[in-house]
Amino acid sequence: MEYRELGKTGLKVPVLSYGASSLGGVFHSIKESDAIQSVFTAVERGLNFIDVSPYYGHYKAETVLGKALKELPRESFILSTKVGRYGKDGVNTWDYSGKRAQESVYESMERLNIDYIDLINVHDVEFSDMNQVVNETLPALVELKKKGVVGHVGITDLQLENLKWIIDHAAPGTVEAVLNFCHYSLNDDKLVDFLDYFDENGVGVINASPFGMGLLTQRGVPEWHPAPKPLIEVCAKAAKYCAEQGYPIEKLAVQFSVSNPRIPTTLFSSARTESVLQNIKYIEEPIDWSLVEKVKEIIGDQQRVSWANS
Repeated sequence: MEYRELGKTGLKVPVLSYGASSLGGVFHSIKESDAIQSVFTAVERGLNFIDVSPYYGHYKAETVLGKALKELPRESFILSTKVGRYGKDGVNTWDYSGKRAQESVYESMERLNIDYIDLINVHDVEFSDMNQVVNETLPALVELKKKGVVGHVGITDLQLENLKWIIDHAAPGTVEAVLNFCHYSLNDDKLVDFLDYFDENGVGVINASPFGMGLLTQRGVPEWHPAPKPLIEVCAKAAKYCAEQGYPIEKLAVQFSVSNPRIPTTLFSSARTESVLQNIKYIEEPIDWSLVEKVKEIIGDQQRVSWANS
């Protein structure tokens, strides 16, 4: 497994990392024992950077992940979780106050069976008052960093412009990492436009959702997917073409997402050991760049014209 530096954090992360959202049953129901085994397999095979959130499954993902982590040596994994987005009894909630952020960190550590969080992120800042994030949420997390409760502080969002705004307005060095999803994949590589900016500010980049939350899969998107119909249709055509070439689009998608040496790591999520092993196998094989070009040709004008850029 190849490892890369995450900005200036000093953390060395694998090019492919384990996203634990699936452990919360956010995509489909899971068998808990299988989910726990998928975590063990990921760490054993070198995917030692794990990302989760109290929001995923409304605390379920952290709870299930915690059952796995308590069986693993603490030095065997790097743990990232979040504050700001929550939920209970099927109702989503948001709270970006400094007080709630600090409380959330301690609650997450209890669910996760750990006493230290390597990277704490403000989750999906597009739902926040971003001035509050700059003036209250981030300072509260920095305070925990000074106490040694967390190692590093980051922010996450779909919209790259929001990440830039917060970095521009926060005290220099406050934001050490960003997590952005669906912007470095076969159908959308907008993240590239921001890499120089992140580098100049010493910010590490975490890419997520190499499959576009289902767009770049043979199964296709779930009913709730926000992508416009034209984009869904061309991605389905691209998936069909790849299948006809005997090259699953999932393989091409994950290979493409880890191919850029300027992006330290890409997160994928699965509660199935077989999927973990399959994705590891995919990135160990050479990518077919001619097929990448063909897929981009099929997607055509819909590339970058999507829900992920609005």
